Amino acid sequence: MNMRSISFRLVAWYAGLLAGIFMLLCVVLYLDLRHFLEKDLAESQGRRTRQIANTLLVHVKQTGEANVASQTKDWYEPEINDRFIRITRTDGTQVYVSGTPNDGSFDPAEVPVFPPAAETESYRKLKLSGGKTLLVAALNFKSSGNPAYLVEFGELLDPVETMLNRLFLQLAWGLPLAIFIIAGGGYLLVRRALTPVEQITRAAERITQHNLSERLPVSNSGDELERLSISLNRMITRLDDAFQNSKRFVADASHDLRTPLTILRGELENFAEDPRLDEEMRERAASLLEEVVHLGKIVEQLFTLSRLDAGEAQTEWTRFDLAELAKTTTEQLHLLAEDKGVSLSCNVSQPLPVKGNHVRLKQVIVNLLDNAIKYTPKKGAIQLRVLAVNGHAVLEVEDNGIGIPADALPHVFERFYRVDQARSADSESAGLGLSIVKAICTAHGAEVEAQSTVGCGSCFRVRLPLSRN
Repeated sequence: MNMRSISFRLVAWYAGLLAGIFMLLCVVLYLDLRHFLEKDLAESQGRRTRQIANTLLVHVKQTGEANVASQTKDWYEPEINDRFIRITRTDGTQVYVSGTPNDGSFDPAEVPVFPPAAETESYRKLKLSGGKTLLVAALNFKSSGNPAYLVEFGELLDPVETMLNRLFLQLAWGLPLAIFIIAGGGYLLVRRALTPVEQITRAAERITQHNLSERLPVSNSGDELERLSISLNRMITRLDDAFQNSKRFVADASHDLRTPLTILRGELENFAEDPRLDEEMRERAASLLEEVVHLGKIVEQLFTLSRLDAGEAQTEWTRFDLAELAKTTTEQLHLLAEDKGVSLSCNVSQPLPVKGNHVRLKQVIVNLLDNAIKYTPKKGAIQLRVLAVNGHAVLEVEDNGIGIPADALPHVFERFYRVDQARSADSESAGLGLSIVKAICTAHGAEVEAQSTVGCGSCFRVRLPLSRN
């Protein structure tokens, strides 16, 4: 999972917050239960001290201290019940002290006498040897006609500790399990809540300039995601309108310019060949004719792009051999390469059947080879290779020309982009040739990429799916 994604952060915050709350509740529960159990045990011992005082010591003058000791031993059986009982006069004389419990859990001799206290009832916890803790309740008892006594009644906290330890283990095992369930449930909830976002993202990835008529899915939930989808669809509609207007303008402008440019070209050709004009005027007419021819090529390229944008390349598809097309196109451009003093070769290993617009794919090869010839110096070499790789026909045009700077590579397929003025000063390029290549490849579901090193040459690679039938 992407740790920077919204779903991961939401789950982390959700699980962390609930885990913190549960941990706090567990601590509060543990401490509160400890306090309750110890308090309940202390109150139980306090009741027994009062019971001893109110039933035995209140009549000590008549029954005698020996009877009090005997009755206490018989009634409460401290050795059998693992209890501690001690009755002491205020002058320090012990009336009764219980013996060592049968299980030997503690030694009553280790329990110090309570110091004099102003309170009638008090409690204390004593740490004994062996790690035992004894909770002792003390009662200062006084009655008319009788001496004052200190009654102590104590029990070990082992049952309380056992219960608390069991609770601690349950919490220690249950809390991680609860956190795991919380995190898993939170992940499922977040994924379900963000499913519309995933659908919107996938739909947005599919939308390009060629299918701006598509729209994002809208969930009828009445929440923020529905409003977002509606707003984005309205934005795509506005972009589609603007793009269609732009394409119509380019198509109309290029179409309307073709006729006057053709007329202008014809007139300038007549002027350049008119013997009645002096040499200087004919040279000016020839210069103007070159510019008109250049402008005509730009208009023709714009018209080609407008037809490609309209989906013209996706019509008239046939099944043909790309290797044979590359071979014949290379032969046709041999003269152009020879005039430039550049060697041009074609390496074809096997027939590669593809489906597409034969004319437009030939235009891809022509544009790539023409581009390589323009920017490869004399005695340079250009090689065209066509091979099959992983179910695709791969067409490569590699040269050892001047190369393309690294910062310009991402932009070479943009319309009207030229690397620099020095590179294109001697050419008639308008920065549309590679844009046409890109548009044709996109229409055929093909990929085109460029690799280049300044001073070493460039390699343009087209990957086109092979035709299976």
